[in-house]
Amino acid sequence: MPDSRTEKAKRTIVITGGSDGMGRALALERASRGDRVVAVGSTRARGERLAADAAGAGLGHLVEFVAADLGTAAGNRAVVDHVGDRCPEGIDALVLGANRPFPRRTETADGLESTFALYYLSRYLLGHGLLPALERRPSPVIVNVAGVGATAGEIHWDDLQLRRRYGTVAAQLQAGRANDLLGVAMAERYGDRVPYVLFHPGFTRSGRAAAEHLRPAARFVIRTLTVLAARPVERAVAPVHGFIESPPRVPLSAVDRGRALPPDLKTLDPAAARRLDGVTARLVAGLAAQGPPDGG
Repeated sequence: MPDSRTEKAKRTIVITGGSDGMGRALALERASRGDRVVAVGSTRARGERLAADAAGAGLGHLVEFVAADLGTAAGNRAVVDHVGDRCPEGIDALVLGANRPFPRRTETADGLESTFALYYLSRYLLGHGLLPALERRPSPVIVNVAGVGATAGEIHWDDLQLRRRYGTVAAQLQAGRANDLLGVAMAERYGDRVPYVLFHPGFTRSGRAAAEHLRPAARFVIRTLTVLAARPVERAVAPVHGFIESPPRVPLSAVDRGRALPPDLKTLDPAAARRLDGVTARLVAGLAAQGPPDGG
């Protein structure tokens, strides 16, 4: 019988937010199904626990943790470069799940509002940056785990960095709507080669970890809701396995807790998607022109 460590992995999957919550559950389950997983996260301790648990299950050779600050352009470039070096044959799926609420407005090293940078811009940068790696595989897919189906929130076109009107919920909702438009723009341009899935898992028990960053009152509410109404992580993440193993045949799919959404949903407006795509492209070009903050 061949040694499982020498067998070729079925697929190669990159997961952001891969060391905690839904990302962690997805990483371990994909590895158990024979896939190679690159789990990207910001906390080394959680990454080490993921690696230890994978090793304990005999899956250590299939799970790699990569520590990265996805709130910065440099951190995203480092992930793209790492995956390019380590996975020259390409990747089969990119699952975008990194997010964290910020109770107060903070800025990244690039001078961007942190929710916008982590929850939206990182997904833009990784989707574009890893597109060549995805295109090398026969049945690739991008899965953006966000809030499609919700219609609350808006894009503050005159204040994307929320300098005048910051609130934790407002920032999360704006980034969620921005991810809806990101999916539309990516699918319009590349979806015939790399299908794009917008997926809303609903409120899950992984929300408890995110609550650690909130104020005490909000933390109490989230933890109470977690006990009363949250879906188990394994149930919430189950549809993602289907997207990976059988990518949709259409350029864009929008799925809210198992329900396919109509393409004419107001939050999936193609004109708004093109507008945001243009704004973001100019922002990224500006970040590239100014270089790293330390000039290095």
